[in-house]
Formats: sequence, C-alpha cells, structure tokens
Amino acid sequence: MSVTVDERVVPPGADDYLEDAWELKERIREEEGLLKQRRGFFANAYQRSTVHCFLDGDTLVGFAAARSDGYILFLAVDPNYRGEGYGERLVAAVAEDAGKASCHARQTNENAVKFYEHLGFDVEREISNYYEDGEGAYYLRLGDRDRIRDRISELLRGR
Repeated sequence: MSVTVDERVVPPGADDYLEDAWELKERIREEEGLLKQRRGFFANAYQRSTVHCFLDGDTLVGFAAARSDGYILFLAVDPNYRGEGYGERLVAAVAEDAGKASCHARQTNENAVKFYEHLGFDVEREISNYYEDGEGAYYLRLGDRDRIRDRISELLRGR
C-alpha cells in the first residue's frame, strides 16, 4: 500500500473508473457474498451518480456512488485498505456534497450496518424482500442536520 492515495470525483455522465469499480465490486462479491448487482444496473447507476474515488497509483481502492440527494447507491473499499478511514471519508464526501446521506444495507450484512451506525446513521425502517434474492434491507439515514454537520466535520478532519 502506498502513502500517496489520491481522491478523485467522477461527475454524473462520466464513466471514469467504471471498469475498475465493477472489478472491485465483483471481487468483494466473490469473497464476501455482498454487492450483488447485475452489470447493466451497476453501470447505469454508476454513470448517473457522482462517484467519489480513492486511487493508490492506478489502483482503485474505494469508491462511493451517490445520487445528488445523498443516497449512496454503492460503497466499496478494497479489503486490503479497510480500517484506514477510506469508507468514512467516502461517506463524508457524499454527505458534504448533499448535506445529508442515506442508503440501504442488507439485513444480514452486519458489518455494513455496524459501519453506518458507527458513523451516526439510524435505521429508519426495515423492508422485507428488498433485494432480488428476497433478502430484506434496512433503510439507514444520517441523523438530524446538526448531527450531520458535526459528524461530517469529524470525518473530514481525517482527510
């Protein structure tokens, strides 16, 4: 791992790092059984989103694809780079852009739910049969506006 990890932003309509993001997502899917999407759905959502990326040289180590309303469609960090604050910084970038953040997480993905709760997200509701495979999801939202501002500030200090 390099100490020169760079941050980049891919605007909606662009496909910079799309292939790298797909490959990272697929590697995580194969190793952890998570991030199960069809290629067409993923590419379409990626290209319609603002995508915050971290790159170690030419290697994509993490990304967050989010709508303009702060809804995080995809968040992935290479397992070799986890625990270094990249996921937190990606969520902070999304929340800073939109002034809020929300997402869905599989009910069985305890690591993701704990991660989001650690950042200050609250489970707003449970949704049965949310995913194509019939699994349920939690809808999570970063708390009230004052808490969001404070939490974004804390997370961005880690940049």
